[in-house]
Amino acid sequence: MSDEAILSSTISGLPISIHCEDGVVLGGHLWRAERSAPVGNVIINPATGVLARYYHRYAQFLARHGFDVLTFDYRGIGQSRPQLLRGCHYRWREWGERDFEAVLQFMAKHRRDGPLMVVGHSIGGFLPGLAASAEMIDRMLTVGAQYAWWGNYAPRRRLRLFVKWHIAMPAMTAFYGYFPGRRLGWLEDLPRGVANEWSFRGRRFERSHPKGERKEVLRRMAAVKAPILAVAVSDDELGTVPAVRRTLDYYTGAQRTAVLLAPSDFGRDTIGHFGLFHDSHTAGFWTDTLSWLQEGRNPWPASVVA
Repeated sequence: MSDEAILSSTISGLPISIHCEDGVVLGGHLWRAERSAPVGNVIINPATGVLARYYHRYAQFLARHGFDVLTFDYRGIGQSRPQLLRGCHYRWREWGERDFEAVLQFMAKHRRDGPLMVVGHSIGGFLPGLAASAEMIDRMLTVGAQYAWWGNYAPRRRLRLFVKWHIAMPAMTAFYGYFPGRRLGWLEDLPRGVANEWSFRGRRFERSHPKGERKEVLRRMAAVKAPILAVAVSDDELGTVPAVRRTLDYYTGAQRTAVLLAPSDFGRDTIGHFGLFHDSHTAGFWTDTLSWLQEGRNPWPASVVA
């Protein structure tokens, strides 16, 4: 794809292909601000089993406010799904080490002006630190960022979630050779490696890596200097405050701030783990995020919990 084609794209989103070092090609979109010098560049990292298109309206919103935005599907998902998912061994760690690394390099090559930022939802807020080039990130906003250790699930839902994600999911994954989430209405289908990492991970993320690689994993996470504003929602059964703090504990080199928001802050009864990226939050949460992305200012100072 030529630079001219990228520069001619509009907020409708230009389809792009992102080539990873190991030959895997990711599908995504680039959303250009309608100005010659954008105020910044934003990569949106999806949650596990969520298609990139779920974030397209938020990407359009950011583009209208002067950002160049990149959305993409991880390997094994959506536009980056192989023809045959059964038996595919893609893992969470590759989403960070290979996919996000390739996305960073793509955005660095095609950025026009302004800082490079990441909006990470769920696992998408944890993975950036696994990329070798994560030091180039200037600012991060995370929403419900965690890696699904069952001990941090909301206590009132912990047993149900444990049965669903740590008993039923690995059993079905073993039977089908991948996790048939779409058939069950439990998110998208997942590669076997991703599903099993979710199901069997312990309280420490790095212990799922070979022993000889663990120090390097921790070093990469600690090397990230970008300030992080981490959002938790009070009725999120996955991205609880302890889960969000567990993620932030890995980013030891960054200035880290966590806030706890409630549905009532936005006139809602519920929000949960996924609701903040619904376009019904355009005039509320989405507009609030501009303060952080444009100026590095926390729009919820009264809600800080860490």
